[in-house]
Amino acid sequence: MSGVLLEVENYSGAFWSPTNELVPVLHQVSYRLKTGAMTAVVGETGSGKSLVALSIFGIQPAAFVCTSGRILYRDTDLLGIDEKEMRSLRGAEISMVFQDARAALNPVFTVGRQLADVYQLQHGGGRSAAMAKAIEALRQVSIPEPERRARQYPHEFSGGMAQRAMIAMAALTCRPSLLILDEPTTGLDVTIQSDIMELIVELSRQRGLTTCLITHDLGVVAEICDEVVVMNAGRVVETGTTEAIFTAPTETYTRRLLAASQLLEAAA
Repeated sequence: MSGVLLEVENYSGAFWSPTNELVPVLHQVSYRLKTGAMTAVVGETGSGKSLVALSIFGIQPAAFVCTSGRILYRDTDLLGIDEKEMRSLRGAEISMVFQDARAALNPVFTVGRQLADVYQLQHGGGRSAAMAKAIEALRQVSIPEPERRARQYPHEFSGGMAQRAMIAMAALTCRPSLLILDEPTTGLDVTIQSDIMELIVELSRQRGLTTCLITHDLGVVAEICDEVVVMNAGRVVETGTTEAIFTAPTETYTRRLLAASQLLEAAA
C-alpha cells in the first residue's frame, strides 16, 4: 500500500429488514485514498457514499451488517479492531465533518468548550490551555471575534460559522492524517459554500491531509480534487484522476452524471 493511506477492499454489507431479512446495499466496494491527495466520492443519493464513510469512521448504523471485505488504514483492518482501538484512532488519526454542523454540535455546551474538550481528549493538558487552543482554532478558520464566539452556543452560530467550527474541531483541534467530509456545504448559501470549500482546500494543503470529499457538486470536484470515485447503487463503477474522469469517462453512468451537471460539454 505504498502511497496509499486507506484502502476499501471488496466491502459488502446489508441492512436488516423489518421482516428480519438481510437486504444488500453495498456490493464489493473498492477504492483507495492516496496519501496527501484529495479524493472525491460522487454519485446519486442512496449510492452508498456516506455509508462507506461512516464505516471508515466506525459509526455505521446498528442495523447494518458487513458481509465481506476489509477497510485498511495504514495496513490495519478497521473492521477487525474493537471499539477502544477505534476510539484511539478517531480524532487522532481520522476525523469527520458531517452535513449538518449545528446538529453535530452539542446544543447544551458552548462551542469553545466543545473544542476544548476535544483538544484535552487528544492532547491532555489543563482547561485554560485547551480553551486557548480552541479559540486559536476558531481564529484560524476565520470566525470573527473568536473569544466571544467561543462562549456562544451552537444555535447562536449561522450554518456557515457552525461548519467552520466543525472543521476547526476536525482538522485543527484533532490534527488527523485523514479528513472525511460528508457533503460539508449542504444547505449553505452559494457564497458560503465557496468560502467553506476554500477553507477545506487551504487546510488540507497546509497540513498535508489525505482528504475524502463526499459530494454531489461536480463543479467543486473538477476544481479542487485529485482523484474521483464514482458510485452507483452500492457499487464503485469508475475511479481515476479528476482529469481522466472529466475528460474521458469510460462508464455510461459517469457520463450521465457529468451530462446532468453540464460539465461533460464544458470539458469537451
